[in-house]
Amino acid sequence: MKSKPKSSLKGSPLYLCSPVNALVEGLYEEKVPLREIKQHGDFGLGTFDNLDGEMIMLDGTVYQINSAGRVAVINDECRTPFACVTFYRPISHEEVAQEMDYPAFLDLVQRLLPSPNIFYAIRMEGVFAYVKTRSVPKQANYRPLVDVAKDQPEFEFRNISGTLAGFITPSFMGSVNVPGLHLHFLSTDLTCGGHLLECRPRQGRIGVQFITRLELSFPMTFDYLTQDFTRNIEKDLNKAEK
Repeated sequence: MKSKPKSSLKGSPLYLCSPVNALVEGLYEEKVPLREIKQHGDFGLGTFDNLDGEMIMLDGTVYQINSAGRVAVINDECRTPFACVTFYRPISHEEVAQEMDYPAFLDLVQRLLPSPNIFYAIRMEGVFAYVKTRSVPKQANYRPLVDVAKDQPEFEFRNISGTLAGFITPSFMGSVNVPGLHLHFLSTDLTCGGHLLECRPRQGRIGVQFITRLELSFPMTFDYLTQDFTRNIEKDLNKAEK
């Protein structure tokens, strides 16, 4: 007989202010203020209204990495169409003591997970031999995300220290959140970062939080309520986010 998960592992839920399928279909103005997002977490990622750059939240502070690669601290009145957050309380850690390529890093992260059927929050602080990121440029509403990703500026950094932050989502939740591993990067000196495309960690520490509950808010805008979400977005989401 399988043992039941310990209640102590439940922790904080994963909170999304909108399902990711709305973003994929080009709904970039849901106008959820960050002060509301912060009621649900101090750690996470997302974007901003009009798809204006990449969001990373660390220890309750929200940072924007814009399409020029510049970093800014964002106040609570700024608004978002999509954010994914939790109160980060890791229950395990793994040390990285030698340089590894990106496939080896992905394999290591997967080995830290006891099951593919729950959510995880992942945070790594360390030194990286190489990091490749992107940040999307500001957009008007309704342009499909897969088309936006074709024009995304990409950035490469070498011998840099910083933090990776994000989530692992079960594959069967792909219309709600980006399935698989989704990470954003912020340098320690707060000068650069973005949506992670590739990295080569040299040394650091990976923290893992198990998340067994999901809290999802549905927008009440006209665009959202009248959008047809029956289309399978898997291919578009993989092209835009991977």
